[in-house]
Amino acid sequence: VSAYFIVRCNYHNMDDYNNYAKTAAKTVFAFNGKFLVTGKEQQIQKETGTHPKSVIVEFETMEKAVSCYESETYQQALSFIERSSDRDFVIVEGLNSD
Repeated sequence: VSAYFIVRCNYHNMDDYNNYAKTAAKTVFAFNGKFLVTGKEQQIQKETGTHPKSVIVEFETMEKAVSCYESETYQQALSFIERSSDRDFVIVEGLNSD
């Protein structure tokens, strides 16, 4: 069953964000992750809060998604934005297709 990173975010420093994005993307690809949504455009509804960017990444399994998040390189990526962003981040399991 697939699993997903679902991230809603607001970055306050674009240099930090660019460093994060470069390292995070390499890590996601190393775990065979696939970007489904990268927040290029979204329609913000009243109940969605103030995060102007949304990202969804698909992984083959929950184990791969968690391993990616916990990896040394992804944690390094997070260090670039820990003080310059507001984020909601969850890892969720997809529906079984059977």
